[in-house]
Amino acid sequence: MRRFSVRLFSHFSRPQFTAPRLATTCLLRQEGFTGSFPGFLPTIPHPSRHLRRGVSCTATSQHLQDLSGSEQRLLDKLYEGLISGQRASLAESITLVETQHPRKKELAQVLLQKVLAFRRQQESSNGGKPVAFRVGLSGPPGAGKSSFIEVMGKMLTGQGHKVAVLTVDPSSCTSGGSLLGDKTRMTELSRDMSAFIRPSPASGTLGGVTRTTNEAIVLCEGAGYDIVLVETVGVGQSEFAVADMVDMFVLLIPPAGGDELQGIKRGIIERADLVVVTKSDGDLVVPARRIQTEYTSALKLLRRQSKSWNPKVVRASSHTFEGIPEVWAKMEVYRDGMLTSGELQGRRRAQQKVWMWSLIQENVLWHFQNHPAVRETLPRLEQKVTKGVISPGLAADLLLKAFSESS
Repeated sequence: MRRFSVRLFSHFSRPQFTAPRLATTCLLRQEGFTGSFPGFLPTIPHPSRHLRRGVSCTATSQHLQDLSGSEQRLLDKLYEGLISGQRASLAESITLVETQHPRKKELAQVLLQKVLAFRRQQESSNGGKPVAFRVGLSGPPGAGKSSFIEVMGKMLTGQGHKVAVLTVDPSSCTSGGSLLGDKTRMTELSRDMSAFIRPSPASGTLGGVTRTTNEAIVLCEGAGYDIVLVETVGVGQSEFAVADMVDMFVLLIPPAGGDELQGIKRGIIERADLVVVTKSDGDLVVPARRIQTEYTSALKLLRRQSKSWNPKVVRASSHTFEGIPEVWAKMEVYRDGMLTSGELQGRRRAQQKVWMWSLIQENVLWHFQNHPAVRETLPRLEQKVTKGVISPGLAADLLLKAFSESS
């Protein structure tokens, strides 16, 4: 298997899977790779060609020759509108990032590099600290995530913050469609000029987080939104996916969410920085207090993820507004403590690496599945596996062998 892995690496080192010029030149950046390039596999350089730190790349200089006049005007329009805070430009930029069109993917990466450069300038003037606070929100269906976000968002915009909400709706496995109903449930917040709500379909993505959500966060920050809320589908894997792209992960649970042992078994609260028991009003106050006590006890059994913060459990009600200001106060204490210790900046750097490898794995799998030798051998081996003639492990080895030998 190790020999297959080496051959797999050497196969993608060859020029036959060269990425488009617009994207690959962005890999040669003096500060190192900080973005992700979805939709294609970047060229893996030959071992003898080491990248030199003296080589730099900027989307505004080396890419001008690759853009037509209309494309350059489009990117300039989007960029200028984005950094000036125009919501229409932000929405159009996110649409460009989410596209599956090959050429538009390249344009999206040029735009992202310009926005990343702008964000670095902002962070440099801010003492090297992030200018925006990213919060991931997840929980089981019916936990009141949309109601909580609307109440919290209205409170924050009232305090002078600009709030961006990125929601991910589950897609149908049959038709591929998605209701995208989160925006309709946040009627008050969607009319707020200091807020931006963007629903996106999961499109079958494991974890309920789209592969372009990370890029959408960067665009929202470039548009001047200092608080970015990411709401996920809440299908189990989403807790791990969203935790790898935000500064703080908040788990919302209803009063009837089960005992603390059930929470540990699902592996949910081990990634949570803050647990909020929602719908704590009326007849549900007593059950909410009981759940709060149980989860507080459960958190004591888990290993601490941060030296600067111990996860907390609080109660809140979107209906009566009780506990909402306290939830935000906990978030501010977390943010300030993590910024002071430097853990938040370190977490962001680690997250960039995680998403880079996630995209690499996804694109390597795509190229493997579309390799001629694999496509020729796959139907026959799938038939043998379904009939029980050979094991799935042997079939996988044979496919890897066919891939490596033909390469």
